[in-house]
Order: sequence, then structure tokens, then C-alpha cells
Amino acid sequence: MGVNASVLAIDAGNSKTDVALIGADGTVLSTARGGGFQPPAVGVEAAVDVLGAAVDRALELSGESGRPFSPVAHVSACLANADLPVEEEELAAALRARGWGATVEVRNDTFAILRAGVDEPRGVAVVCGAGINCVGMVPDGRTARFPAIGRISGDWGGGAGLAEEAMWFAARAEDGRGEPTELVRTLPGHFGLGSMYALIEALHLGRVEFERRHELAPVLFATAAAGDPVAGALVDRLAEEVVAMASVALGRLDLLDEEAPVVLGGSVLAARHPQLDARISELLAVRAPKAELRVVTQPPVLGAALLGLDHTGAAAAVHERLRAQYG
Repeated sequence: MGVNASVLAIDAGNSKTDVALIGADGTVLSTARGGGFQPPAVGVEAAVDVLGAAVDRALELSGESGRPFSPVAHVSACLANADLPVEEEELAAALRARGWGATVEVRNDTFAILRAGVDEPRGVAVVCGAGINCVGMVPDGRTARFPAIGRISGDWGGGAGLAEEAMWFAARAEDGRGEPTELVRTLPGHFGLGSMYALIEALHLGRVEFERRHELAPVLFATAAAGDPVAGALVDRLAEEVVAMASVALGRLDLLDEEAPVVLGGSVLAARHPQLDARISELLAVRAPKAELRVVTQPPVLGAALLGLDHTGAAAAVHERLRAQYG
């Protein structure tokens, strides 16, 4: 892995892993995809084995397979489930033991989305997919982040959380404890069911897999767009959470009063729901009037690769060449 490769970039989420071998001039030598990265479920070594399978595939595609092994200059790995610095350190040690690179840096995967969406390592990203997270960075190496472990770390939102909130309000509306909402009809209707009681029963008894509850987040947004006030209030609360995280991160990095990008990513935010987008823009204009909102469209592995080039001190032209290959 060493004749031409300078950076081994890894972006690993819960459901898939993307790997890219990057040349010293910014050329993408090969890419590969592997399975999800889930150390809490399978253990660190087994999870890193999943990364190894994708790395091996990238080597094979680059033509390096079978040659005398030579580590890349740097491994830049942005990994799901690396939520705390102590977890990043543990995972970095596991990757160093594989001997893939002379140096290794592990970051939470939200940093990959941030770096993919900015021209330099400066700005803040809020990601809302299955969960919600926010990170920020500036060129001097300072970062801002949250534990982002769920309710125990103060988080609210994410596709799964939104779905559970929507079901809570719908259940109470149906049995009379809460105010009326069209969610009573739209949520069970997504699964072809006629009532919230039927949906509750189906989830409880496993006739509808509990993991499928995230499918209800788009239903919530559609119900809000149709004018339902309960659904609309949940969308507005998500906007408040996004802006709270972004503005706090900007403040920690002394960017609150400067022109700085705020990158939005993840399936919920990338869907560009009009009500959510408008409310985020409105609230951020008050909290951080100079912030520049943007939605990242490039794949996160690009961000991991750019972070790798940042580490190696690659020239701006090298960064530009790499970014151009990802459109």
C-alpha cells in the first residue's frame, strides 16, 4: 500500500464503510465499500476487521495487492461510535496495530461531514440522521463537540427520536390524553394499519420491526407540511435544537461573530424540508447573523481524505484536485 498512496481515508458508519486510497498529488487511486462499523455490538477487533476487509479491497483495486507491504503516510479514519475522546484513542490504537499507516488519527464521523462541506478546516457541522450530533473545528486545531450519546447527554432529535416523539403525541391523541393531531392517522397508515393502537401492538409484538420506526420521520414532516400543528411544533423544536448546537459550537470556537460556515448533513437535514430549513435560517440569523448555512452533498469519505491531507501538509492544489474528483 505504499508505492503511490499517501493517505488512507476511512469513513465508517453504522451501516456501511467507505475507504479511499489517495495519492500524494490528490489523485484517488482506488475506493471500496464495506459493512457497518459497530464496535459496541461486536467488539473493537471484530469491528476493525470489517474496516480491514474494505482496505484489502481498495488495495486490490489499486493494484497494490501482492506487492511488498508499505504503510501509507497517514490513516485518516472518521468512525461512527467514536463519540468520546477516550473511544477515539482506543480505536486509534486498534488501527495503529494493523500497521496501515505511519500515523493514525481517529475522529468521530461527524468531522468527515464537516470537512467535506468546507474549503478549509474551519466551521461547524450539525448532522441529523438516525441521531443528532454537532462538531466544529478551526485551523489551529481547536475543536468543539458534544458527547452525542442520546438523552443522557442532553440530545433531542434525530430520525429515531423524532419518530418516537411523534408516536407519543399520536398515542395520547388517540386515547384522549392529548390534543388532536393527524399523526393519529398518518403514522399507522405508513404501515397499512388503521389506528395507533394497532401500530403500538405491532411494534410491541415484533410484527413491525422496532428499528423501522425511523421510517416515520418523513411521515412527521409530511404531516407538518399539511398544516398539522402538533407535527409542526416538533419540526420547529428540531430547528431549535440544530441552532442551539450550532451556535454553542460557534461560540466555543470564537466564530459566533465571524463569517463562518454551518454545514448541515444527515438524511433528515439533507432532505431539505421547507419548514425546517426556513426555521433554522430564521433562528440562526438571530443567534449567529454572520453564519453561512450550507448543505453538504459530497460523500463523507471525501472529508476524511481532506483531513488526511491537512495532516500531511499537502498544498492547496492537492486538496483541490481531490475535491474535483468528487464533483
